[in-house]
Amino acid sequence: MSHALIAGVGMVPFATPRTAPPILDMAEGAIRAALADAGLGFDDVQQAYAGYVYGDSTMGQAAIYRVGATGIPIINVNNNCSTGSTALWLARQAVESGEVDCVLALGFEQMQRGAIQSHWTDRPSPFDLFQDVADAAQGENPGVPIAAQWFGGAGQQYAERWGVGAETFAAVSVKSRLHAVGNPYAVFREPVTVEQVLASDHVFGPLTRLQCCPPTCGAAAAIVCSEQFARANGLEQTVRIRAQAMTTDTPTTFEGDLIDLVGYGMAASAARQVYERSGVDPLDLRVVELHDCFTANEVLSYEALGLTAPGTAAGFVADGDNTYGGRVVTNPSGGLLSKGHPLGASGLAQCAELVWQLRGQAGARQVDDVTLALQHNIGIGGAAVVTLYEAVT
Repeated sequence: MSHALIAGVGMVPFATPRTAPPILDMAEGAIRAALADAGLGFDDVQQAYAGYVYGDSTMGQAAIYRVGATGIPIINVNNNCSTGSTALWLARQAVESGEVDCVLALGFEQMQRGAIQSHWTDRPSPFDLFQDVADAAQGENPGVPIAAQWFGGAGQQYAERWGVGAETFAAVSVKSRLHAVGNPYAVFREPVTVEQVLASDHVFGPLTRLQCCPPTCGAAAAIVCSEQFARANGLEQTVRIRAQAMTTDTPTTFEGDLIDLVGYGMAASAARQVYERSGVDPLDLRVVELHDCFTANEVLSYEALGLTAPGTAAGFVADGDNTYGGRVVTNPSGGLLSKGHPLGASGLAQCAELVWQLRGQAGARQVDDVTLALQHNIGIGGAAVVTLYEAVT
């Protein structure tokens, strides 16, 4: 089976809800940037998958019609924080199946200020079972945002299990900001110290305010095509998806372990599938964009993805093995913590960063000698998508 190629990527600078442009302007900007990067027109696109979490039905059509109304199938996608990667997963499947040759994957989001909250209080929440598990494990915590309860609780559980201090989690925020300094698309580009991170307002468990991703607005897109299409249209075949896996929850998610509650098991399963299908050892990776919605989840994800052995993340961080000069650069973009986390767009922004890394186009963020790149994107509720990209020589 031929592999799907990433022919073009594009995104707009992420912004806070107070400063962001209108949502459809952001989506249009990302689409046009991806098309220009691929050297294609919208008439070349045969299908589109449009991902967003907060918005009315058919917002994908409203966004894409800004670029062209050509009658193609447009499928709207919502998978919480893994929405953008789910759109990419669907686009990749469509191309590799042979059904189509050129597909747009789009992610965009306009978030509101403050913590994420439910907008549908007249029906059961998809998070009810998750909250029941968290409450049973650590008691009810009214007034604390639910995501912070779950990820903060998972971080606390990890810290107690392995004897990890608060500085390990804070150091992840410091690293994130240092990486974001070189990213013009990132929201927070000012360096911080461990002391500043720990002194910021306490949220839950080991988490302080500077260890939680901000509500963000933005858009990103990718053009996915077949190898045959790329050859026929003279496109540069520089990056392909070597392997990809998507997983959802199993019963172990709800057995009381907070680390599994926030997606560790899903991520580990998806990563194993990717490594098995590709024959790649995670220790051979040099750059990874992973889902750091909270510092606690970045620490957990090091181990879920096999970047370091269980219980060794503190040493991994302390030795600088997660940054430039170490073994693998995690989140060179600044990650969700510093670049921002517009839910529907995050997965495709990760894709854009890794494509730029594999092309050698990441500027100040460029990692040396990159031929493989891994992406990890999760959504509680739940879904995990792990994607392995490869530079085509």
